[in-house]
Amino acid sequence: MKLKSKYEIKILAEGGAKLAQIMRELVKMCKVGARASELDEYAEKRIIELGGKPSFKGFGPVGQEFPNALCVSPNDMVVHGIPHKDLKFKEGDLIGLDVGMEYKGLFTDHAVTVPIGKISDDAKRLLAVTEECLKIGIEQAQIGNRLGDIGFAIQKHAEDEGFGVVRKLTGHAVGYEVHEEPKIPNYGNRGQGEELKEYAVLAIEPMINLGTYDVKTAYDNWGVVTADKKQAAHFEHTIAVTKQGPKILTI
Repeated sequence: MKLKSKYEIKILAEGGAKLAQIMRELVKMCKVGARASELDEYAEKRIIELGGKPSFKGFGPVGQEFPNALCVSPNDMVVHGIPHKDLKFKEGDLIGLDVGMEYKGLFTDHAVTVPIGKISDDAKRLLAVTEECLKIGIEQAQIGNRLGDIGFAIQKHAEDEGFGVVRKLTGHAVGYEVHEEPKIPNYGNRGQGEELKEYAVLAIEPMINLGTYDVKTAYDNWGVVTADKKQAAHFEHTIAVTKQGPKILTI
């Protein structure tokens, strides 16, 4: 785990605040009839206006790079949705928004899932529990704890509430790159995994499904969808581990 300096965390907090501002603006755009491509164009424009670069655009294996600044993942798509022009939001949708930014050479990552109009009671519970999982996971990001403590806390809360915890995708360290090692699973055992140290910077991101935990890759080789086609939710913050406890940088 690559630890950051106090100065680098200050820069990450600046960039994270800008990214959180952009996300709040994107959430306001999430209405019936809005198009995913409009949100993507807005996100890229605002990232550049605020002095950053969209870190997702061009990310990935050579020849298979992600084409956009913003991931837009509807309903049964857990993450990594390409914001296609024909993706138009409708009543009852759950829309996952995931955006990353490079600011002064350092990277932050942030995601929310947004309800469109009136959603089902099951979807409301899913959103509430996934947000709670994020909060619970962040609370475990304490000096001396281990990565397994984060995953255990998230998994226990989600499964106690009857939801599936995605295992094929994880959170990750972040800061110097879009994704850094180690991976941060949303499941696991207390006391296992790498020990957390001061100035570790982590992207904690529970991905929780209404049904089974199993997922598969979508037709475009980027999106990841639930195997049973039930809705999913995804929330993410970039945080720093400090002596005062976990510090949320994307806020």
